[in-house]
Amino acid sequence: MVSGNRESAGRLPDFLCVGPPRAATTWLDAVLRGHVGLPRAIKEVDFFIENYERGIDWYKKYFADCDPDLPCGEICPSYYSALGRERIAKHIPRCRIICTFRDPVARRYSFYKLAVRNAWTSDDFESWVRNDEVGDGADLRGWFNDFGRENVLVLIHDDLEADPQAFLDSVCRFIGIAPYSLAETEVGARRINTFSAPPGNPRLARRGRKLRDWLKRREAYRTINLLGRAGLWRYCFDGGERFPPLAPEVEARLRARYRPEVEALEELIGRDLSAWKFGANGAAGRRA
Repeated sequence: MVSGNRESAGRLPDFLCVGPPRAATTWLDAVLRGHVGLPRAIKEVDFFIENYERGIDWYKKYFADCDPDLPCGEICPSYYSALGRERIAKHIPRCRIICTFRDPVARRYSFYKLAVRNAWTSDDFESWVRNDEVGDGADLRGWFNDFGRENVLVLIHDDLEADPQAFLDSVCRFIGIAPYSLAETEVGARRINTFSAPPGNPRLARRGRKLRDWLKRREAYRTINLLGRAGLWRYCFDGGERFPPLAPEVEARLRARYRPEVEALEELIGRDLSAWKFGANGAAGRRA
């Protein structure tokens, strides 16, 4: 299926995976590469949020070399916002949308680890998450309304952990390509883009992040990848003590905070997500 989201001056995506972040979007990009058209040398062009002022023609060039016989798309979790949704609906109203959801406490703790690794914050987790917006589930209704429920695929991270192949198959069917085996990909079913420890030197991490961001602004993606293969980013961002497990009392407070968000998602998709509301042990007790 190629939906025809093209114009004479170039091509726009047929599908977008819009996040939210830390819900297997990097894994999905890795397993789809070579089977659909994706931006070359970069996962996230981030046009609809960070680079919108560059103009739609600038965005189109990232898909100019994609196979015309395959659907093309982008996987960019920063698009999961009202602003991203509004801009996508304006430029690609027939685009197919993929939303990926994960236990909100686990997702946010994972995102916090990323924030520490990139030297975006030095706060502890509960302080950092205090200003976090609540609304993953409720915001899904906006995507349904703007693109049509039949054009929005909702993925649950638990399903990826339980059966990665079935998870991928559902994506293939939605975007209109023949299913294929995970064994055909370099990634397979293994986890990627996970962080077990913060930087050993936060000052070095800040410098590394500023260099990487400077290169991104200049679209020097090959240089970024080359430096990654040479080990520079590991040198900048790794080396600290392992992140501790989430304290039970912090988890309990956050589960209570995010419970309305999960309940809104349950209502929209018709699925029991009790483990996300109460934790695995608490959910089992409530269902017994």
